[in-house]
Amino acid sequence: MPTDRVLHLLGSGAEPVLGVRAAIVHARDLGWDVCLGLTPTAADWLRDDLDALAEATGHPVKSRFRRPGDPEPWPAADAVLVAPATFNTLNCWALGITDNWVVGHAAEAIGKGVPLVAVPRVNGALAAHPQYGRSLATLREAGVELLPNADGLPADGPAADGLAPPPSGAGAAGFPWAAALAAVERAGRRGGREIDR
Repeated sequence: MPTDRVLHLLGSGAEPVLGVRAAIVHARDLGWDVCLGLTPTAADWLRDDLDALAEATGHPVKSRFRRPGDPEPWPAADAVLVAPATFNTLNCWALGITDNWVVGHAAEAIGKGVPLVAVPRVNGALAAHPQYGRSLATLREAGVELLPNADGLPADGPAADGLAPPPSGAGAAGFPWAAALAAVERAGRRGGREIDR
């Protein structure tokens, strides 16, 4: 389906990234031209599928910074979805530590004013770390829409008593891709032009 709405879908190394193909198909059905970026861990996990994922999107899958002088192979984004977003990705992003391409791209998207949605996938032990809540607050302040943690935790981490609900255990199949893409649709409308499908 031809479209001029571009979604940069950025995935971290958490189990739901193994289901990213279904998210690409769903996003394309919604009228998005999808470009897929992966952290080094996620790219390694999907190494046998990278060519097929590039074919499904019509764009190269990116997981590394470009070399100086190399052209940018992707069109500019109308929206960015960071999903799944791991503890490491969220903290590095909030702190501006751009040690991998996905975090660097997400950080630049904040500076460019591109609508951003993220779906954390963080377990209860990591969500209890004091930096996690600070990182979420920083990202919200920067305009990132954070969906509830896809591991069964509230978006802000553990409950006030320090006890987190148990993980959902839903794995890749239970990840809320449809809710994430619905949030992208809303964010895209708030962030700029609404494109007819």
